[in-house]
Amino acid sequence: MPFDLLIRNGQVVTRDGVHALDLAIEDGRIVDIAAEIRGNAPEEIDAAGLHVFPGVIDPHVHFNEPGRTDWEGWATGSAALAAGGGTCCFEMPLNANPPTLDGPSFDLKRAAAEASSRVDFALWGGLTSDNLDKLDELADRGVIGLKAFMSGSGIAEFGRADDETLRRGMEIAARRGLIVAVHAESEEMTSALTAEIRARGGKSWRDYLDSRPIEAEVEAIGRAIRIARDARCRLHIVHVSSSAGVAAVASARSKSVSLVHDRDGHPTKEWLTAETCPHYLLLDESDLLDAGARAKCAPPVRSQLDVKNLRADLAAGRIDFVARDHSPAPPSMKTGDDAFAIWGGISGVQSTLPALVTLGLPPKQIAKLTATNV
Repeated sequence: MPFDLLIRNGQVVTRDGVHALDLAIEDGRIVDIAAEIRGNAPEEIDAAGLHVFPGVIDPHVHFNEPGRTDWEGWATGSAALAAGGGTCCFEMPLNANPPTLDGPSFDLKRAAAEASSRVDFALWGGLTSDNLDKLDELADRGVIGLKAFMSGSGIAEFGRADDETLRRGMEIAARRGLIVAVHAESEEMTSALTAEIRARGGKSWRDYLDSRPIEAEVEAIGRAIRIARDARCRLHIVHVSSSAGVAAVASARSKSVSLVHDRDGHPTKEWLTAETCPHYLLLDESDLLDAGARAKCAPPVRSQLDVKNLRADLAAGRIDFVARDHSPAPPSMKTGDDAFAIWGGISGVQSTLPALVTLGLPPKQIAKLTATNV
C-alpha cells in the first residue's frame, strides 16, 4: 500500500531497546513499524547508521501566550520544540497574562495554542492562595495538573503557595485525580538570605548563588512531600538541581503511600516523581559567573561536583525525566549589573534531545527520559 513517508533501515529506539526497523507514516502518524515494510511512498528516507527516537514530550515549557507573546509565543516556541525533535509539550500556567488560574484564562490559552502551535500540547493550571475556589473549573477543562510555587514566582499575578494553600490545593487535586507540581525552594530561607545579602550591597552573581543554596531546595522538597503524603496527592518536583534533592525524593518514594489515585480513580504507586533540566546537567557555577544573565535560573546552577553527582543520578535512573523549563524573556530583561533584578530563565526548548545525546547516555535511556517516562 502507498504511504506518505517511509523511513528505512534506521536504528529505531523503542521501549524494548534499539532495533533495525522501517517506519511508515501516513497523515502525520506512524502507522507501521516492522523489520521490512512493503509498499512505496512519494518520499523515502534512508536512515542507515542513524537512530530514530520517539518524539520528545516536554512537560515543562513557558510559551507565555496570551499576554506576553513578545517574550515567546506558541508559534515560535512550538516551532523550536519541533526543530529539536519534539512532538508534544505541557505548558505552564505562567508567564501568560492572565495566568491560567481559572476557566476563562484556560480557554484563552487553549485558543491561542490551537491557533498557532505546531505540536500537540496539554496545559497545566495554577495553584495559588487566590484561586482555590477555581481549581474545579480547571479540572473540568482538562488540565493535566496544578503548578505551585513554594517561593516567589517572579510574576505578580501568580502568588506563591504557603503550606496551608498547598494542603488545601492538594486535597482538591487528590479528589480530582490531578498531579500537583511544585517549584521547591524555601521562601523563608531564600528571602532571609537575599535580605541579608542586599543589606550589605550585594548584587553580583556570586551573591545570587549564595542566596539560593541547595539546603533551601531540599527543605522545600521535604515539606512538599509531607503535605502531599497527608493529602494522598500525587506530587511532582520540577527542575531538581542537586543530588541532595534527588536523594530526598528517592527516600520518600521508597515508602509506598496507599489510597493515592490517578485521574481514573485507580490506586497508583507512582505518587512521587521528579525532573531535572539540561542546564543543571551541562552548566555549573563557573558558567553563571562567566555568562551572567543567560545562565540565570532558579534554583541556580550548582558546583561542578554537584553537576557530576546529578549526572550520576540520571544515569542510575533516579530521575524520572528531563524537561527544558524553557523560559525566555526580551533581551532588555536580561541585561544590567544587578544579578537579583535580571529575569531568571533559560531558553532552549530545541536542545533537550541533543543535550542528552552529548552526555553519552544509552539511546534507550534517552527515549525514556524524553518520552516514555513522561
